[in-house]
Amino acid sequence: MAKIKITQIKSRINAPKVQKLTLDALGLKKMHHSVVKEDTPDVMGMVNRVRHLVEVTNA
Repeated sequence: MAKIKITQIKSRINAPKVQKLTLDALGLKKMHHSVVKEDTPDVMGMVNRVRHLVEVTNA
């Protein structure tokens, strides 16, 4: 499967708790931290929920 690189580009401080938990589930702990994940519907659903806080590129 294809891999995607997810980078947190905005702060989580004023985000609702659900979005903070989604960032934690993706493995993003702080600003400018990146993770590489499989491009699955589950991961893309989580990315879609916090799309205003993250940047997604192909890995």
